[in-house]
Amino acid sequence: MPLDLQATEAVRRRMQRTSRKDNPFERSIRSQLHARGLRYRIHYPIPGMKRTTCDFAFPGLKIAVFLDGCFWHGCEVHPPSVKKNTEFWLAKIERNRARDVRATAHLTELGWTVLRFWEHEQTDAIVTRIASVVETRRDRHLTALRAR
Repeated sequence: MPLDLQATEAVRRRMQRTSRKDNPFERSIRSQLHARGLRYRIHYPIPGMKRTTCDFAFPGLKIAVFLDGCFWHGCEVHPPSVKKNTEFWLAKIERNRARDVRATAHLTELGWTVLRFWEHEQTDAIVTRIASVVETRRDRHLTALRAR
């Protein structure tokens, strides 16, 4: 069913209450990673990209994590559907998607591992995947340091 996003005062207030940062999905993932002993930096600025951050990062290991909301990032499983102000919202979402592609490409060029997850994915699976990548990268990093 399409969302009714008419620019009314009620809609404006609802959109303002929606957290860009530190929403329950992000906090849940970070909390579980922290419980596993993994430490990270939140809202980490992407090197060389102004005003662009990843949701959190493991900078020493060059791992960036993005937790994308289905509506805001144009999920193909749950495509955004709007009834009002359609051009505005679809253009906004397309700009977000283009920025996501640029950020991923830029970080990859700098040698970072980029992990992207959708809000509809299972939290446990996301945490397991992130932890696995961090542990693998950490082991390689330590092995390289010992070889010096």
